[in-house]
Amino acid sequence: MSKGLIYLFITVGGIIGSYIPVLFGASGLSFWSILGGTVGGIAGIFAAIKFNNNF
Repeated sequence: MSKGLIYLFITVGGIIGSYIPVLFGASGLSFWSILGGTVGGIAGIFAAIKFNNNF
C-alpha cells in the first residue's frame, strides 16, 4: 500500500470530519471540529485499507 494513498484518504477524511460540525453552527476551531477531524482521519485510514484490499 502506498503512503500517498493513505495520506490522501487521511486528509480528505479529516477535512470532511472537521467541516461537519461547522454545518451545525460550531466554529472551525471548536472542540467538536477538532474531534471530527480526528475521527475523520482515523476513518480515512480504515477507508484506505478497505480501498486497497478491494483494488
